Amino acid sequence: MTEAIEKKAIIASRIREARKMAGLSQAQVAQILGLHRPSISEIEAGNRSVSAEEIAQLAEIFDVSASWLIGEGADKVDVHDNKLQLAARELQKLKQEDLDRLLTILASMRSGGNKLRSIALPASIRTGETNCE
Repeated sequence: MTEAIEKKAIIASRIREARKMAGLSQAQVAQILGLHRPSISEIEAGNRSVSAEEIAQLAEIFDVSASWLIGEGADKVDVHDNKLQLAARELQKLKQEDLDRLLTILASMRSGGNKLRSIALPASIRTGETNCE
């Protein structure tokens, strides 16, 4: 295997690993990036090159370093990170529409919050009401 092909395979496997550790589906990542789901599948299979901009976006989405995604540093994401495990467990409990809304909010936070105004939030959140007694 040539060095370039090997590097592409490392990048593809790290993107796949980071996505799974983040508890996200290919469709969810595609939605955040504004791509179609097959594009993410092609990236993870090593059949599609990833631009520097996409590497930076993926690093933010997965909360890993861009250098790790391109094959530098430790071989694995720390699966024993308690915060990562807690986040993954909590994300799995959400309904699909709530998870999609949360992903939109997270993407907006990373882009400076400009998109937050257009997100449809439940009335209880907009008004500050809670059901806690």
